[in-house]
Amino acid sequence: MAAPNHPYEVAVYYFPQWHPDAKNEALRGEGWTEWPTLRAAKPLFPGHEQPKVPLWGELDESDPAVSEKQIAAAADHGVTSFIYDWYWDMGGGEGPFLHRALEDGFLQAGNRDRLRFGIMWANHNEVSRERFDAMADYLIIRYFNEPNVLKLDDKLYFSIYECHTLINGLGGVEATRDALASFRAKTREAGCGELHLNLVEWGLNERHRAIIGPDANALIRMLGIDSVTSYVWIHHAEPEAFPDAPYADCAAAAAAKWPAFRDAYDVPYFPNATMGWDPGPRCGQDRPHVRGDYPYTPILTGNTPEAFGRMLRELKDYLDRASGLDPKLFTVYAWNEWTEGGYLEPDTVHGLKYLEAIRDVFGA
Repeated sequence: MAAPNHPYEVAVYYFPQWHPDAKNEALRGEGWTEWPTLRAAKPLFPGHEQPKVPLWGELDESDPAVSEKQIAAAADHGVTSFIYDWYWDMGGGEGPFLHRALEDGFLQAGNRDRLRFGIMWANHNEVSRERFDAMADYLIIRYFNEPNVLKLDDKLYFSIYECHTLINGLGGVEATRDALASFRAKTREAGCGELHLNLVEWGLNERHRAIIGPDANALIRMLGIDSVTSYVWIHHAEPEAFPDAPYADCAAAAAAKWPAFRDAYDVPYFPNATMGWDPGPRCGQDRPHVRGDYPYTPILTGNTPEAFGRMLRELKDYLDRASGLDPKLFTVYAWNEWTEGGYLEPDTVHGLKYLEAIRDVFGA
């Protein structure tokens, strides 16, 4: 099993839409993955660097040999865990979606013990209590007894992307409290131990107050939440400039949020490092590019490996100064969000330099 022997938990989000999935194929055709979306990207303004080209080619991440390559590169450069974006009852049917990257790839890899893995439920959709309970059963049976599942203080890490969507689907805060209490009890009774429940702060911000209530800490206490983190800077530090905005400015705005979130929440806040943001490939490639709802957001420019490294050094200083933050965990956006411009996997321009920036700051 992957031993927690690194002084920092470098937890990198993994987006698993780079392999054929039956639900995607039913909607979009046989063999569909998101690689063609990346391949078809065009520059949307002068100097816009698209399309991005992966150095390793268009991988099928459900192949254990591919996972072994990813695991080796990540572990060699100081990454300690992948947090998989994980989906339930999406893609036109019930049950898990985009799960083969984890189940057929990572968990079958010969070197899987070099990394731990965690689950972030990307709950863009509402689920009923019945479907929530079915999901809990699946998670317990399929993942929670794996030897290299991510644990914090010996508790199983499980993160929820949209707290407001969870509450809406389950029918309110009290119903959500009961569902999470049942999830904890099931996990314990299955012999898997205790849960560490994490919320992504995206689901706790002001725009969702009508659903989550006026006091985020009261909600955290009621639901028994153990920690809060972020997924990507753009959620809380979206620039005013459009269509492009300097990475350095967004990094500074995000860094100012680390202590602000630390002080705002009564549970530990694990900060986030964002490599880049460019959802241009998901925009209409032949329509006017104007600001609007996602994916028509500002695109970060100047996110060179050097700029990423400077931000990581600032983050390390913050973690080293933070009192009571155990473990010294931070999340990274992202291993392979190619069509949103956040990736550590090597491209044809920078090679492994983003991974080398992590290694140079946090060690191998």
